[in-house]
Amino acid sequence: MNMGAVLAVFATLLTTGIAFVGLLMTWSLLLPRVVERAHVRLRQTPWRCFFLGLSWLLLAVPAIGILLSIPAGLGQMLGWVGIFVLLTIASIGATGLATLMVHRLRDETTYISSQTALLRSAGALSLAVVFPVLGWLIILPLVAICSLGAAGFALLHWKPRTKSAPNLTEAVHATHTS
Repeated sequence: MNMGAVLAVFATLLTTGIAFVGLLMTWSLLLPRVVERAHVRLRQTPWRCFFLGLSWLLLAVPAIGILLSIPAGLGQMLGWVGIFVLLTIASIGATGLATLMVHRLRDETTYISSQTALLRSAGALSLAVVFPVLGWLIILPLVAICSLGAAGFALLHWKPRTKSAPNLTEAVHATHTS
């Protein structure tokens, strides 16, 4: 591998990381309610987000693979549209994950603005994903699957169940009968 190829790979990773941060900032500004729902889902039910994202991925990948294997035409176009839709949904969920990181960062340092904290969190997420081997094989798949599930919940308006407070009359009745 010559020096030009190494620089090309490095430049590609660098510009992709910068563009990823910009994409997360854009989703945060354009779809704040959806991003907030994805954030709430990731904070309260991360395993459900993981399993929903995994199930959607297991359903979509074979279908997209079949569509892409069809010789040129409408089928291949639908396969590429499917990839585009999955990546778009996952990027919205990744913005929810970056927002979760923002809330944890702002708990530690309260003197930074929310947009600055989001910029830092998106940058940290981007750097973690491009970290050699560990980022590519562990962080990227986990982030992608959880993000896909969180955005799926957010786009479908499926909110986590809230724990209801016990009824006061039932609590008083229970203490008097025992």
